Amino acid sequence: MDRTVSTTTGTPPGPPAGLRPGGTLAITAGGTLLSMTAFTAPFSIIPTVARDLGAGPVGTSWVLSSMSLGLAVALLTSGAIGDEVGRRRVFVAGAALLAAGSAACALAPDAWTFVVGRVLEGIGSAAVIACGLALISHTFPGPDRARATGIWGACMGAGPAVGPPLGAVLAAVADWRFAFVVVAVVSVLLAVAGQRLLTESRSGRGRRVDVTGALLLAVGTGALLAGLTEGRRGWTGPLALGLVAGAVVVLAVFLVHQRRAREPMLELALFRRPALVSATFAAFVTGAAIIALMSFVAVVLESGLAYTSVQASVIGIGWSGFSVVFALLARRIPLRVPGAARLAAGLLTIALGLLPLALLDTGAPLAQVLVGLVVAGVGSGVVNATLAREAVASVPAASAGAGSGLNNSSRYIGAAFGVTVVTALAVHPDGTPASLVAGWNTAVLVGIVLSVVGAVVVLLLQRAETRYLAAAAAV
Repeated sequence: MDRTVSTTTGTPPGPPAGLRPGGTLAITAGGTLLSMTAFTAPFSIIPTVARDLGAGPVGTSWVLSSMSLGLAVALLTSGAIGDEVGRRRVFVAGAALLAAGSAACALAPDAWTFVVGRVLEGIGSAAVIACGLALISHTFPGPDRARATGIWGACMGAGPAVGPPLGAVLAAVADWRFAFVVVAVVSVLLAVAGQRLLTESRSGRGRRVDVTGALLLAVGTGALLAGLTEGRRGWTGPLALGLVAGAVVVLAVFLVHQRRAREPMLELALFRRPALVSATFAAFVTGAAIIALMSFVAVVLESGLAYTSVQASVIGIGWSGFSVVFALLARRIPLRVPGAARLAAGLLTIALGLLPLALLDTGAPLAQVLVGLVVAGVGSGVVNATLAREAVASVPAASAGAGSGLNNSSRYIGAAFGVTVVTALAVHPDGTPASLVAGWNTAVLVGIVLSVVGAVVVLLLQRAETRYLAAAAAV
């Protein structure tokens, strides 16, 4: 099969023989679905996994956060590398690494081996997500891109609908390790399909990969998220403080390097575009608010409201299922509606849905929980579909991978930050169901405030974007 190398400059060539654009969308969006399934599979069975692996409180925190670390470290880097060395190549390598990490988790004899496997899963998923969205951007120009990115956003939301039930059911009928075996096998199939069927594409700029910048970003982001994770057992500890301080220094050096490098990994001039700033900030808020809360909701349902892990995972579909449906329906929103308006509407809908979830007690009726999850899911679907489009629309076509990586990096850095805040607020020394639910309510209120602030900032940046486009048209 002819799998020609193409660039994103000019008109994209047609798909290779035997593979229509829909096939490219199926593989890339399917990769995102698989990545999010892997990300969320342990959420409903964290207590079981931690017990079997002998993880204490700190180990459990790392079990919960380790894949977020891998995602945040590698999303921007893998997207930028894919732009230069080949998006299909990096996508396939990511799928292979996801398979290896999942196999390590399935075979892990202890908590720290499991954590390493989860980090590898995160790095591999980062490559699949960032380069998959860039491949979609290249394959679907113009109005068709909104439809394609809507499907991609739906798959982003579908993963949380598949992952927790997969983990909970397999843990109940067999062993939680089988969930990771399933992910490993499907990841191998994804790598084979990507290698054989996807068309290679690059930016066409002929630039060298900024290895120094990639390393600085990976080390700085990794240290930041490791510091956030360690901070859960005390912000005054020398390790947590040292990691956060080191991260600030390394990330500052990264920014200086990007300003001075002849061929930087991330062109800082891109941030002159208010639309990119808006999408990046909205992605961070999405991670810090809704993703962080939904990562923890199974713990509240099980330990606070006395549901089983299987019941909790099924209840969680109220959020993830409606997120999928409304990500698909978001394709029907007219293109004349600005992305900022969509993002603001989605964030405000999330805030509305979180309100019932901020008023729980240990005897809260299931209807109250479901109403909150469903409404928040509606908002999440709109936000996911819109972010997918804005991530690539707000950067030049040659930087589609970097734009995708930047947006999703912001999402998972926000998620790591948010999970830290939720855990700190919800988990108390007495460990009673009532204290857990009361702490959860406080965390949800923080999520509501973040969502409303995010909507306001996005709308203000839309005004700046209008002025920016007017000035650019006048030149």
